[in-house]
Amino acid sequence: MINHVWGLFAHPSQEWQEITGEEREVGHLHLGEVLVLAAIPAISAFIGTTQIGWSIGGGEAVKLTEGSALQLTLLSYLAMLGGVAVMGGFIHWMSRTYDANPTLVQCVVFAAYTATPLFVGGLAALYPHIWLGMLVGTAAICYTTYLLYVGLPTFMNIPADEGFLFSSSVLAVGLVVLVAIIALSVIMWGMGVGPIYVR
Repeated sequence: MINHVWGLFAHPSQEWQEITGEEREVGHLHLGEVLVLAAIPAISAFIGTTQIGWSIGGGEAVKLTEGSALQLTLLSYLAMLGGVAVMGGFIHWMSRTYDANPTLVQCVVFAAYTATPLFVGGLAALYPHIWLGMLVGTAAICYTTYLLYVGLPTFMNIPADEGFLFSSSVLAVGLVVLVAIIALSVIMWGMGVGPIYVR
């Protein structure tokens, strides 16, 4: 797993070819790696919000109670896994349009590896500062988009021009999934599953 994560940052085109070759044989084994990758931002946010906290305007640090943070950590972890599963399902469904035949598991693993910069960028939550989060988050989103456009044609074994259209469709669905997760968060907060602050 670590080799693939490093390879996606160091030489993404070559790494996608290796991942694609492996996925044909050991796709189910990589699902465990998805669970580990998705835990990085959730655990980092738990530590950052309960141990370090954040301050607004240089005031006193605000933290979350451990119970509240744990509840939000579990929900965010499930939301990330759900988002990856939905994206993998869409990629699998859309692959028929391009005469590709990956399995659903392979598509879910592809979606997770594409989101690797977002998962690794979640380490920034260890120090919850708004500008750091925005900077790392923007860079992670940009690189995730790059990995999608580079990796999808290789993964599906389709021409680059078709890969561009396919990737654009996946990106659009990804934005819809993100908005849905945000809307679900607002609904959950309205139902009382929200943060409890400690000053």
